[in-house]
Amino acid sequence: MTRPITLFTGQWADLPFEEVARLAGEWGFDGLEIACWGDHLDPRRAAEDDRYLQDRLDILEKNNLQVFAIANHVTGQAVCDDPIDERHRDILTPEVWGDGDPEGVRSRAARSMMDTARAAARLGVKTVTGFTGSSIWKAVAMFPPASGAMIDAGYRDFADRWNPILDVFDEVGVRFALEVHPSEIAYDYWTTKRTLEAIGHRPAFGLNFDPSHFIWQDLDPVMFLQDFADHILHVHVKESVRQLDGRNGRLGSHLPWADPRRGWDFVTAGHGDVQWNRIFRTLNAIGYAGPTSIEWEDAGMDRLTGAPQALALVKGLAAIAPPAAAFDAAFATR
Repeated sequence: MTRPITLFTGQWADLPFEEVARLAGEWGFDGLEIACWGDHLDPRRAAEDDRYLQDRLDILEKNNLQVFAIANHVTGQAVCDDPIDERHRDILTPEVWGDGDPEGVRSRAARSMMDTARAAARLGVKTVTGFTGSSIWKAVAMFPPASGAMIDAGYRDFADRWNPILDVFDEVGVRFALEVHPSEIAYDYWTTKRTLEAIGHRPAFGLNFDPSHFIWQDLDPVMFLQDFADHILHVHVKESVRQLDGRNGRLGSHLPWADPRRGWDFVTAGHGDVQWNRIFRTLNAIGYAGPTSIEWEDAGMDRLTGAPQALALVKGLAAIAPPAAAFDAAFATR
């Protein structure tokens, strides 16, 4: 099964979009998952400005690339988050941040996600990846005790804020793929089930599968793929490694990436604990034909080394495909 191999530009947004496209084209990527930050893609301009939109498409064509998805994680995070604080100010555009009033930030973030759907449609893209934020992630430790009513209210808040956004996704024929991730409304297996239930399993909302976030939680990425097969809209190739030695904690101890005292860390695909062979065989089994998008995150390896290494890994895994004939057919006597 041939799937396009793309590069997620989110960790490259300090470079001009044209430079990232040049690198990806030279390395042999099929396309990009374009991030809506840095100068890579302004969703409002892409939704309204024909000349700006054509400029993005011209850069892709010049480098023999296509766009298979766009990503707006940073803005989506602000739709549901509580509290809204200096962390959001540091990642949001001035237009979305505004005066920093929390409800105003959430409202402007929601409108920007609607523009992202419109921009995707104008680019000919059917999937937007991203985050939702969560008003109840702050209660993950369950102390002070979080009541059932508080958790219920968190899922209602998510549905109330995202359903109007998803209405626009429906209008333009695009779907949103939530990256199941700590700090989101869905961060593990059971919260994913509850999230899908909260919005009535509406087709406009699906999942961006990223196994790196499951490994350090001791979740089985293959089981997740099997059970949520109908909701997998996009796949990230990103890796993590466990470093639990009796001192290092699973929650990271507020230590920076690549600090050896962390209980886990992100590493270049092929350097950690993700069983990519099992995952790619499962992608075949569930019939996933969308992009496999390399998200490079590795504080211990230069990205100019890591991204081509990950690309070589995925190209090798792409050779895993069902055979033309069953191996046991040779034993047949008729």
